[in-house]
Amino acid sequence: MGRAGVWSFALQRLAAAEEQAVAREFESLGFAATWIPESLGSKEVFAHAGILLSGTERLVIASGIANIYACDPMAMANGAKALGEAYPGRFVLGIGVSHAPSVKTRGGDYGKPVETMRTYLDAMDASQYAAPEPDPPVPLVLAALGPRMLELAAERTDGAHPYFVPVEHTPEARKHLGPEPFLGVEQAAVLTTDREAGLRIARAFAKNYLELPNYANNLRRLGWSDEDVAGEGSERLIDAVIAVGDVETIVRRVQDHLDAGADHVCLQVREEKSTDPALGAYRELASALGRHAAMGFSPG
Repeated sequence: MGRAGVWSFALQRLAAAEEQAVAREFESLGFAATWIPESLGSKEVFAHAGILLSGTERLVIASGIANIYACDPMAMANGAKALGEAYPGRFVLGIGVSHAPSVKTRGGDYGKPVETMRTYLDAMDASQYAAPEPDPPVPLVLAALGPRMLELAAERTDGAHPYFVPVEHTPEARKHLGPEPFLGVEQAAVLTTDREAGLRIARAFAKNYLELPNYANNLRRLGWSDEDVAGEGSERLIDAVIAVGDVETIVRRVQDHLDAGADHVCLQVREEKSTDPALGAYRELASALGRHAAMGFSPG
């Protein structure tokens, strides 16, 4: 996975050939992994991963996350195995419980997150699969924010993928995971020297997440106030969750997560347009990351 990767919403907004070209660029820049979502209206996660895997040579594709309410446990387990067998060592399955409003839109009933996930993992383990098993096995990680889900990730999977978190969450996550499981943290960023414009982009991105109880409650658990979490978020909170600034500001935030216990940080660079894959920004960041030998990042 490397120490620094890409997390991209923009890819799923592009035509297949266009997103494959962007993914090849990520690969050539030295990013070892690209994370993709499965949100409402997005491409189905296994089909999407297949598009990206088939269009690249080395890039690891990770789901961040595959929604357990969008796919039954056997289909989830077997879809991952099929990709893992076809592209050995290049697919990581990240799964999560999503959010009550999203599940309602899909026509489902949102259950208790930890209990629901535990039952789902039991069913995945019991699934039948008639095709050849992947070698190596596909890594499995959980979208995890709170202590109980992090502990379940440590108990039952290869690790955790926290999303929309400040650096202060990372040592807490490591504490509940223990020293061995993988900890891959998403870090949103806006590369700019225009702070006002950067904050506008960051707030537009943050607003929807702050309306979701899972994210808002996680921030409150870390000590942020209701006033910080309200609306588009306080400026202090926005700065804590989204790195707004120049290249060194963003690279320093990656290093802060690594110093706090993360194994991998996937950068989600935000632009004005949701279809913009931010290639210019990723080129600048790849060059800067390559100058930080401690990050183990080797530009292509």
